[in-house]
Amino acid sequence: MPLLKIDYRSMTLPPLILASASPRRAELLRELRVEFAVLASAAPESHQDDFTARELCLLNAYRKARVVAKQHPQALVLGADTLVYLGTKLYGKPADLADAHRMLRELSGHTHQVVTGVCLLQLNPHRSRLFAETTNVTFKELDEATIASYLRAIEPLDKAGAYALQDRGDMIVQQVEGSWSNVVGLPLERLRHELARWHRSAV
Repeated sequence: MPLLKIDYRSMTLPPLILASASPRRAELLRELRVEFAVLASAAPESHQDDFTARELCLLNAYRKARVVAKQHPQALVLGADTLVYLGTKLYGKPADLADAHRMLRELSGHTHQVVTGVCLLQLNPHRSRLFAETTNVTFKELDEATIASYLRAIEPLDKAGAYALQDRGDMIVQQVEGSWSNVVGLPLERLRHELARWHRSAV
């Protein structure tokens, strides 16, 4: 998707709130040069076994955004959720280092998908936009020593799939097809378009 050439600082947008404690998402959002506040959402993440990864990410993104939007109904709240999946198996954040090791071992040598669901929500006046983007990520064949070395090099417990593309990703990732920023936690290419659409409908 081509990037829109637009000065986001001149857009007509409500006050923007990122409903996430993720420093990676905040860093990505700064790349759009929009002013925003950060208010981590207290919404617990849902784990529905009968949901697809896309459905689950969209549900969690909406739940996160809604909790913050209820506190700030006139703001435009951005909620996001990211999951890794291989086939029908979902990979969220690992419970511990042993779980992180298991995830990387299972993803080794395979092409998996990373999906991020995003919710833009304003309660007063009520407007919303839900969307999700998927990126294909292919892992190298990882031996036990490489997995152990990678887990020592990063902090895996707050990352879906126990890895971060931006943190020594070259150690384990062979190829990325699609949005790089989506794997990090926020699909900037799509978000640019959605914010521009929000702006156009408000003027």
